[in-house]
Amino acid sequence: MTRLRIPQLAADPREPFPDPRNALRSPDGLLAFGGDLSPQRLLNAYAHGIFPWYSEGQPILWWSPDPRMVFRSDGVHLSRRFRQQVKKLDWTIRADTAFDRVVLNCANSPRAGQSGTWITTAMRVAYGQLHRLGHTHAIEVWDGALLVGGLYGVAIGRMFFAESMFSAVSGGSKVALAALAGILHEWGWPLFDAQVESEHLLRMGATTLPRDAFLDIVARQTALAAAAGPWTGSMGERGIDWLLDGSHEPNSAHGSTGSPRTEL
Repeated sequence: MTRLRIPQLAADPREPFPDPRNALRSPDGLLAFGGDLSPQRLLNAYAHGIFPWYSEGQPILWWSPDPRMVFRSDGVHLSRRFRQQVKKLDWTIRADTAFDRVVLNCANSPRAGQSGTWITTAMRVAYGQLHRLGHTHAIEVWDGALLVGGLYGVAIGRMFFAESMFSAVSGGSKVALAALAGILHEWGWPLFDAQVESEHLLRMGATTLPRDAFLDIVARQTALAAAAGPWTGSMGERGIDWLLDGSHEPNSAHGSTGSPRTEL
């Protein structure tokens, strides 16, 4: 068995991460291990294009893959057939009214080729703490009182890092992903992180960026001003018609003040 040589993080969460450009090629993007999931450490990680991903019983593993999967906020694709299907539904979309439920549903959703979940109890607690500090957010899809789909992730400045999504009813996660893109496009946020390449996300319009280009964009976007706190009021309650009409023009909310868009 080959022993992987990667640095161990210091106990002090203020200590910097290793340069993501020094991450391993195989497994792709593995950068370091150890440390903790404190808010300070997590925010520092995401601001440098790094995220934790590990299974129960493993040490915390930190990753920055190359290439990196992203979506343009005007680039999520819903097929014509799917649009016709959801157009008939009386679903609504909200933000940050059931964050812990969304994360738990993501943790409990079966994944092809996986026997367990990487969203451990420690991860749920850590992201819940970040949520209460105003840095993590959930997009929720509701059918009346039933939560039918959703996703969650981390926001720093004007950059969103999507973590996981789920469907309790077919199509719920697609609607959540498209809704995230729509609201970020309204706010003038040009793209969001989707971490690791997958065929499913590619079919929905995702693209890949070389890690160096991604890190440059992250540095610019996370440095832009945007208030932390719940998105509930800014998002309001949106219907399927809003999602499908395609007219999510940028406005001045959440720090969009006419600054140049980042080109991919």
